[in-house]
Amino acid sequence: MESGALYQEVYRQTRQVVEELQQTAKLDAKQILVVGASSSEVLGKKIGTSGSEEVAKAIVQALFDARNSYGFQLAFQCCEHLNRALVCERRTMEEYSLEEVTVIPVPKAGGAVSAQAYRTFQTPVAVEAIRGHAGIDIGDTLIGMHLKAVAVPVRVSVKTIGAAHVVTAVTRPKLIGGARAVYNLE
Repeated sequence: MESGALYQEVYRQTRQVVEELQQTAKLDAKQILVVGASSSEVLGKKIGTSGSEEVAKAIVQALFDARNSYGFQLAFQCCEHLNRALVCERRTMEEYSLEEVTVIPVPKAGGAVSAQAYRTFQTPVAVEAIRGHAGIDIGDTLIGMHLKAVAVPVRVSVKTIGAAHVVTAVTRPKLIGGARAVYNLE
């Protein structure tokens, strides 16, 4: 696939995933969408081996465009070399009292997608951990550690972005109290 066509296809697929997830998640300005993405996996390569700036730009642009439409906050998970830290806007860190860490992701330590996100945010910071309200995992990057306690899979029609497997989820509060508990008064 030629360069421009690859960007357009990855952008289109990523945006469709976000749109379908948003139908269920209904994320707003007070909620965080956690994204983990391997540009290597999108290209059909082993995670962490063939990072692509073009793929990273397409994924990040699609997510930022969706954020601009819906108002939710974004956090991008870095790779294991940065202990899966995340990049987000400084206001997200401050609003959620997140622990800042000192690092700037680059393609070989952090991943191409998180490095691109860091360059795209207005006031980027890296944080150690987060508890997001929904998530998109492109390429089996294992974002579950950064979602609220009860993650619920959301099936979307797009099963892959490029060659990378896609999984999406929303979260819900824990159900507690057992058989006598009431969860909905309606």
